[in-house]
Amino acid sequence: MAILFIPLTITGVPLPRAIAPVFSLLLATGILLTGNGMLGTLIPIRAGIEGFLPTTVGIIGSVYFAGFLVGCIATPYLVRRAGHIRAFATFCGVAAAAPLIHALSADPFVWSLMRVLTGFCFAGLYMVIESWLNEQATNETRGRLFSAYLIVNFSALTIGQFLLNAADPAGFVLFAVGSILTSIALVPVAMTTSVQPMPIQSARIDIKALYALSPVGLTGAFVVGLANAPFWTLAPLYAAESGLDTSGIALFMSAAIVGAALAQWPIGRLSDRMDRRRVIVALSLGAALGEIALVLAGSSGLREAVLAAGFLFGISGLTLYSVVVAHMNDHAQSENFVAVSGGLLIVFSAGSIIGPTAASVGVSSFGIASIFVFTAIVHAVFAGYTALRIVTKPAVPEGQRGEFVAVPVAQVQPPPTELDPRAAEDGEAPAEPERSA
Repeated sequence: MAILFIPLTITGVPLPRAIAPVFSLLLATGILLTGNGMLGTLIPIRAGIEGFLPTTVGIIGSVYFAGFLVGCIATPYLVRRAGHIRAFATFCGVAAAAPLIHALSADPFVWSLMRVLTGFCFAGLYMVIESWLNEQATNETRGRLFSAYLIVNFSALTIGQFLLNAADPAGFVLFAVGSILTSIALVPVAMTTSVQPMPIQSARIDIKALYALSPVGLTGAFVVGLANAPFWTLAPLYAAESGLDTSGIALFMSAAIVGAALAQWPIGRLSDRMDRRRVIVALSLGAALGEIALVLAGSSGLREAVLAAGFLFGISGLTLYSVVVAHMNDHAQSENFVAVSGGLLIVFSAGSIIGPTAASVGVSSFGIASIFVFTAIVHAVFAGYTALRIVTKPAVPEGQRGEFVAVPVAQVQPPPTELDPRAAEDGEAPAEPERSA
């Protein structure tokens, strides 16, 4: 976990005072993300080895997000019933069993059931940890905790990809490693001396009102789910068919994650200085170009071309959600931040449920690279829609735009709504900005 401290130490922030009370929670987050990030790539690789059709792999990816969505809705009720630690232990137990069942059975129905349960459990695990972190955060330390949380997110996801090199994906070991990591994540939470937080509250979410608040923001959340979920679900199959071995697939997925990590801050700062919708158009078109590059690189047979195309896609495709969230929150009152973020999460999850299955439909006829043709069309259409909104609706005035805040890569966890510094109560709600941008 030493990687946690490097960027924040450079900034001169006194880490021990801010991080020490929640170190065990951040450690649990890192362990969970490492294991689940590895499994997210391992499962499509192993599905290909087992001879599953790409459409079947797409369905398996879709049901993960269906379970995830149900978990986000159900977790507040389960935590209120059992408490944070017991709920966390239950989620860990079920989530740790699922990888072993994948290894014991090659039945697509069994795999789909396990992915539903895994999505459900990991939604609960992340929500428990994030509510706990939020309880420990103050307005003074929230920004530092959120930065540490982001560093853990990107670092753990990258490490998880390279764990694929530890053993043969066709064997039992990697599934056992995923199970072990999920089990071990329970230890720092069970042993923490932090006081359990208040029960997780459910916010009332009105999708119609959110669309009226910002059509581009809400549509963008759906588009990101529709386009990015196929990448996480099917891109490992694409990389394998492009000639990459297991280490090459790990590099390919890591290249996209690193591209997103490096690009979020400069892109976000740029969006603070102009109409964010212009940045959204640029990122959408950039993502479409990155996806076209992936199609061309896959047919080239060049390992370096595939890795470079993955990195380019990460810069645009995996950073789009951060700017969409920032644009949506430019239109929201501060006291409604959690409800707005929750609505975005539901719409994002809905897109993620549809995306992998829809993208895989054309694979049998046009090859695995056709998934990126589908997502390129989605991004291009969204760019056109956003450009039309720019022409017909004025931008949010500069004085009413909030500061950009990066969010975790939307692969296996929700954006942390309450921990996000924008969720802090500042005692003054901003003036109601003009709606429908």
